[in-house]
Amino acid sequence: MSYCSAIEAMQPGEKKTLHKNYHDKHYGFPIHDDNELFGRLIMEINQAGLSWETILKKETSFRKAYSDFNIEKIASYTKTDRERLLTDPGVIRNKLKVNAAIENAKKILALKKEYGSFEKWLEHHHPKTKDEWVTLFKKTFRFTGGEIVNEFLMSIGYLKGAHSESCPIHKQILKRKPMWTKQK
Repeated sequence: MSYCSAIEAMQPGEKKTLHKNYHDKHYGFPIHDDNELFGRLIMEINQAGLSWETILKKETSFRKAYSDFNIEKIASYTKTDRERLLTDPGVIRNKLKVNAAIENAKKILALKKEYGSFEKWLEHHHPKTKDEWVTLFKKTFRFTGGEIVNEFLMSIGYLKGAHSESCPIHKQILKRKPMWTKQK
């Protein structure tokens, strides 16, 4: 079942509104701000083993706890910041996920020196198959398995599949020219 179909099948209420907002305004749309790209990666990493609904409900808390996803600030987090995150009930208090966010921020800073931005690093490697992306992400970042990489790349317009072709949002995304429509 596609995300589009799953939302349609939900009963009206807070859960459907939460998912519908993400589906209609964020999922599959290209992101051009490095901090927002990194924020989406943090969210996807934290979703592992949990429902996406849990992560959506905590997005505001994630933004606050992780310095509004500012890559430079997160890369400079200290042991005290790690401890703060591991006791913050507004985020997922998992040591591996917290450490991944900090170490991945440091890696993105290095990539920015070489490529100019996180987005340009992604563009440099486009196009790739899902398996090629997974291999690249596992080699480059921490806590990035196949499902995390797939969802991250679909959610930012690098891989097809975020919406079915019959979904009205699919047409809106096509107007923004996601990366999966572009070839080298």
